[in-house]
Amino acid sequence: MYIFSTEVNQKEYDSYVKNNQHCSLLQSYKWADVKDNWDHMFTGVYNGKELVCCALVLIKKLPMSFSMFYLPRGPVMDFSDEKLLHFYFNELKKVAKKRNCLFIKMDPSILVSDFHLNEDRKELDYHKEFNNILSCHAVHYGFNKDFKSTVQPRYNMIVFSDEFGIDALTKKGKKNIRIAEKNKLEICIGREELLDDFVQVMQCTEKRKQISLRSRDYYLHLLQTYEDDAFITLSYFNIEEMLKDAERKYKICLKDLENCPEIAKKKRFTLEELKSSLEMKINNYNENLEKYGKRVCVCGTLTVVYGNTSEILYAGMNETFKRLMGPYLTWYKTLEHCFSLGCRTSNMGGIEGDLEGGLVEFKEVFYPRICEYVGEFDLPVNEFLYQLAFKMYRKFKARKVK
Repeated sequence: MYIFSTEVNQKEYDSYVKNNQHCSLLQSYKWADVKDNWDHMFTGVYNGKELVCCALVLIKKLPMSFSMFYLPRGPVMDFSDEKLLHFYFNELKKVAKKRNCLFIKMDPSILVSDFHLNEDRKELDYHKEFNNILSCHAVHYGFNKDFKSTVQPRYNMIVFSDEFGIDALTKKGKKNIRIAEKNKLEICIGREELLDDFVQVMQCTEKRKQISLRSRDYYLHLLQTYEDDAFITLSYFNIEEMLKDAERKYKICLKDLENCPEIAKKKRFTLEELKSSLEMKINNYNENLEKYGKRVCVCGTLTVVYGNTSEILYAGMNETFKRLMGPYLTWYKTLEHCFSLGCRTSNMGGIEGDLEGGLVEFKEVFYPRICEYVGEFDLPVNEFLYQLAFKMYRKFKARKVK
């Protein structure tokens, strides 16, 4: 006999979600604390005493005392069990009606395809699960390929622990990591003590892309909410040390030029080019030393671990130092740390479904899988007002949520 609950306790809830194949950070118990501008419920279904379904339901107030429910990457359950699925949504709709909810939005973690970028798209057998959701009278948004149509991107690049390592990187990835190491970038992994530097590189990204991201308070809130399961990875460049190294090499170059015979034209040409290159570097280092000081943070990531999954939620870079190839080493060390903590996967974030663009080009070097999710569904609660509700939602969609 099924029993529906809107008050599943944290221990039971997280234990179930973390051990489910559809585990997602966005369905973690603490995600409700992150989304503190929404009301929420921790819903679930018991079969006797056994918990067989869970979902964090976020509740957004709409005009005229209406509301909408949103299940980010939820619910978490066996979608092939049509009886359980119908029971859950029938009970959730009863609660929704009491809360003047017009529609329930969801984007379950059901995979449509899973493949590497250099492989043909491999479609999975998702049809039974998909049809079971439709049988609940849900409306599917379609298999969109853009970012705008849905709250969560349908396409994600996810690295698996058993496919990760230096040998798995592309030629470009290996080369750029070597460049970062040659520039003696220092990797630091920590928490609040790295926050100010992380915020600075995020602000650089905001300025470069002319977008508005999150505030320092939001990043701090993430770190404090997930405690030891959240961490920052930063890459630092020691300007003073590299300036001294360049000056040392410049002196050697001048001496070699002085001792180089005029007839050794090829060698002399090489030394002249090296001299020009070092002069340019010394110039740049002196300018950067004056602007940033002896040591500067060039890029960083913020990651949260949940169960055997992890999500690289935010990443930023100081464009001034892009030639150091810091992001390649920083993301590699971030992934390495995730897998050292026991993660099976690390989600590098969403991409456009055409599999093109700068994000894809950067992330592909880590040999991720392209994981295509089934997309969004709406479950109308008030059929008559659903179209009005849909228009209301579109107005509020500018307030991007996860």
